[in-house]
Amino acid sequence: MTTPVLPATPIVGPLVSLRAPVQSDLEPLLEILLEPEVAFWWVGYTRERVQAEFIEAPETTRVIEVDGECVGALYVLRGEDAEYPTTVMHLFIATRVRGRRIGEETLALAIRHEFANGISRVTLDPNENNDGAIRSYERLGFKRIGVLRDYQVRPSGELEGAMFLDLTRSDFPAGPPLPQR
Repeated sequence: MTTPVLPATPIVGPLVSLRAPVQSDLEPLLEILLEPEVAFWWVGYTRERVQAEFIEAPETTRVIEVDGECVGALYVLRGEDAEYPTTVMHLFIATRVRGRRIGEETLALAIRHEFANGISRVTLDPNENNDGAIRSYERLGFKRIGVLRDYQVRPSGELEGAMFLDLTRSDFPAGPPLPQR
């Protein structure tokens, strides 16, 4: 996989704005990643890891903003093989803004951008036990493909699977609709 060509300008929806990370996002992103409900799925984040994976990676990261406030991040990887035009996405959002369909709007905006730029399929791979995320993705139109067995090493050392989901341009030629509020 190679890095995607994400726009320099923000992608803006009715509630969400997706923009490149800046240094001042380090602390808010770290605080969100350390929230117990987020840290349960996004394991082992330190200041140094957030710096390297999010702040220093503007080509793969977009900060999720609501009302001018950083509430999470979207991580995007686009494949480099034109024969397989696929993008993989991961996101996390602060617990204080859950239930407002922010994650769904974030994905809808990013998927629309990817489809407009030649991508035909977007995949997600949440932990198979992350029922809330899976329900949210399915509301957006993602389909279950199957379980990736022994996919993630948990803090206990146990291996857990991931639910592999995808959404294709044939499902929504212009991209999925934005969530109704």
